[in-house]
Amino acid sequence: MAGNVQDQFGPAARAYAVFSYHAAGPDLPVIVEAAGLTGAEAVLDLGTGAGHTAMACARHAAAVVALDITPEMLATAAELAASRRIDNITFELGDAARLPFPGAAFDVVTCRVAAHHFPDLPRVIREAWRVLRPGGRFVIADTIAPEDAAADTFLNTIEFLRDPSHVRDCRGSEWIRLLQTAGFEAEMVFRMVLALDGADWVARQRTPAEKVGIIRRLLAEAPPAIRAQFDIRDDPWGFSQPIAVIRALRPA
Repeated sequence: MAGNVQDQFGPAARAYAVFSYHAAGPDLPVIVEAAGLTGAEAVLDLGTGAGHTAMACARHAAAVVALDITPEMLATAAELAASRRIDNITFELGDAARLPFPGAAFDVVTCRVAAHHFPDLPRVIREAWRVLRPGGRFVIADTIAPEDAAADTFLNTIEFLRDPSHVRDCRGSEWIRLLQTAGFEAEMVFRMVLALDGADWVARQRTPAEKVGIIRRLLAEAPPAIRAQFDIRDDPWGFSQPIAVIRALRPA
């Protein structure tokens, strides 16, 4: 799976650096607030991508480690940080399911729109628990599948067609259950809807034309309830994606 993610996101690194949501989405300040940063914390950002979350946290923390499995993403993130004169971020190549850090090394772990690519999400959550100090916070922002089974299946199907490194958009209830199973006290603190331009959405991942055609047909032929739930639009084509921020506390 690592190779699949690297194949998908290596060539897309520049596109994700400038995509408006990744660079300045309304969930970014929510993540910083939910992390409870005071300027003294050590932060780990999992699946950092182009580094936007790491940079947002770095302005309010003592030090940030930005970890990603894709070298091109890390290079792009490092360039962006340097251009903004942010010098308290360390960029680390690594797998979120096998973190190269000792236990209790961080006060905060963040993960923004990367978790749906993790093939073993429970293991990533356990790793976040391991590297957090007691009282530490794990803050996740990700696309959230609806609780309705048909809508859940629809969203994950078009996500996988667009990007074969996609694993699963979890439901909100799944996230809370997974976090609580690992020992966290978890709550959803923010929800938003991201309107996506379909052509731009598939272009960022260089989705093959035949798969774009399937996605467009699925959107066009979706039942009325699905069309309403995802605000499916025909011209220009696109839809809206639910995103949530979840805060999880490792009890002291």
